[in-house]
Amino acid sequence: MMIRTSAPLVQQEEAEDGAVVWHLHFCVIAGSLCCQLLLFFIWLSSFQDAVASETVFEQSHVPIMPELAKPPSSGIFGPIEISPAVIPHYPDPDEPFPPMYPTFPTRYEPVLTGQCPVNFSAMSSIIEKTASDCSQPLAALVGNVICCPQFNSLMRIFQGLYSLNNSAKLVLQNSVASDCFTDIISILASRGANSTIPTICSVKSSNLTGGSCRVRDVDTFEKTVNTSRLLEACTDVDPLKECCRPICQPAIMDAALQISGKQLMLDDNENLVGELNHIDTPSDCKGVVFAYLSRKLPSDVVNTAFRILSACKVNKVCPLDFKQPLEVIKACRNVAAPSPSCCSSLNTYIAGIQKQMLITNRQAIICATVFGSLLRKGGVMTNIYELCDVDLKDFSIQGCLLRSLPADVMFDNSTGFSFTCDLSDNIAAPWPSSSSMSSLSLCGPEMSLPALPTSETFKNPDLINIRF
Repeated sequence: MMIRTSAPLVQQEEAEDGAVVWHLHFCVIAGSLCCQLLLFFIWLSSFQDAVASETVFEQSHVPIMPELAKPPSSGIFGPIEISPAVIPHYPDPDEPFPPMYPTFPTRYEPVLTGQCPVNFSAMSSIIEKTASDCSQPLAALVGNVICCPQFNSLMRIFQGLYSLNNSAKLVLQNSVASDCFTDIISILASRGANSTIPTICSVKSSNLTGGSCRVRDVDTFEKTVNTSRLLEACTDVDPLKECCRPICQPAIMDAALQISGKQLMLDDNENLVGELNHIDTPSDCKGVVFAYLSRKLPSDVVNTAFRILSACKVNKVCPLDFKQPLEVIKACRNVAAPSPSCCSSLNTYIAGIQKQMLITNRQAIICATVFGSLLRKGGVMTNIYELCDVDLKDFSIQGCLLRSLPADVMFDNSTGFSFTCDLSDNIAAPWPSSSSMSSLSLCGPEMSLPALPTSETFKNPDLINIRF
């Protein structure tokens, strides 16, 4: 069979409106069946192109929930558009992060032990807040700054609620504490929280028992402690002053020392000195003081106070784990000007530690100083932070620094979990003046951080809300 054409069979040209127009001119074909088949294949190809174009248009304009939860087959993502939703631990710092997508918790009815004599619905708002702050994909990443402080606060508030319902006891017996602790974890997990919170936050059921503290009931507590002073100091904790000019913290410590009776025991028997060194009685008694405050103050008030006290504590140390920067020291020991090999080695090291967790702006200052001190001890005397343009935000995941004040993870039914990053801290990392950390203070005016956002500065695009 012979096919002969006197002109191109199909021709493509562009119309005035930019559309692509396909023209079928003519064909002279020996055999009608062959001609029909040829025309059918041409029509089928055009139809598939049209369907593909229409499908892409619909997906890009009408996103639906299942599509958001599925990773696309291809695409390039920037660091801001992709939020740190689910970031597993990667031992190789050179590997890039995989794309992350909106996460929605699976809720279900928890199975409880039935042995915990507390009505959990009375603290439902605190439970929901804790479940959000310790959500399954985020708990490990925000554990130090958000999840664990809120979980510890929940435990203290629960202890106060138990005290109200059970004959004014400020602590739980071991068996009851174990059952109640199991129920708390089960309830949180049923609301989307990470079930490994006890491990992440190093909390056990024994934290509810009072440990070695001798005072365990309200009557004895109120006879021993100046409770009016304690409540006055901790009812309205100032988040801007408490960390550097504390009022509530010393009141709690004084009360803990009073009910611990440790000093009196030492005065009575000097032989107890070695034994008491192995027992942290004041720390155990602080838990009793927290339970008393939770019993006396509204849950929202005491939760705010506990979160501020936790923020003061976590912002005093760097939570990142620094391995010996031998490669950085080797590449940067003798540099006095920008060096590609030095900066490459430094950036690779920082990219590795950056993946560990989200940290606050204050923690970033301490972490930069700690790392700089390690480098100075290794013989790197030049400020390589300045030479290689290292900023504070480089020490936190995807350059997101959390603000030093207590923050929470938010949940929205349509967009999933989210939290706020303060990208206004685009500040050069401080290079330490020596290899010693003794001179570092975050309460002096020389170490003051940028002003906290007000109603006006909230409009600043540098304050972004990352959703995942």
